[in-house]
Amino acid sequence: MRKSMTLSYEVGKGLYLNITNKCPCSCTFCLRQNGDTAYGSDPLWLEHQPTAREVIENLSHRDLDSYEEIVFCGYGEPTTELEILKEVSAYIRSVTKTPIRINTNGLSDLIHGRDTAAEFKGVCDVISISLNAPTSAEYHAVTRPSFKGVDSFEALLTFAKNVKQYVPDVVLTVVDIIGEEKVERSRRLAESIGVRLRVREYIPD
Repeated sequence: MRKSMTLSYEVGKGLYLNITNKCPCSCTFCLRQNGDTAYGSDPLWLEHQPTAREVIENLSHRDLDSYEEIVFCGYGEPTTELEILKEVSAYIRSVTKTPIRINTNGLSDLIHGRDTAAEFKGVCDVISISLNAPTSAEYHAVTRPSFKGVDSFEALLTFAKNVKQYVPDVVLTVVDIIGEEKVERSRRLAESIGVRLRVREYIPD
């Protein structure tokens, strides 16, 4: 592993894992649009796709018990590398009881061409899904997913409804800059599928 590869970085009392730069979306407000770091981290652009072994080796040098949570969230969509995610999670589970969260765009089913919800059983304690907008048209305008001929917004909602059977806490999130009216509509949508909504603060850089 090259030293310049930032595979984990600290944000507050959490440890964030940067396991891939791949992402099928190009969100208008994504941190990637503004630079190569997040929350004061070292550069998050990876020189190559890391293996699970590389990520685990990186984590083996950290005190995982010292963090309040461990979060799969870097400069890419972690579920694009679902097998790596699951293997790294299994390692984390074997050495600490620190809770695990996955920050995702919720498009795992489209990425892999199958229903993936059951594969998250035991993998994490929280799944945080970026909803971004309360309607399909608004979602596609903001998120700009690469999948053609399918409604990524509906796929996201289906994933959220299915994965809540296997993960204790499923959360839809929006960024506060969308405005109070859209936030409220997003809240009602989340409630309609039996999950909660969290409003994230937009951080431009």
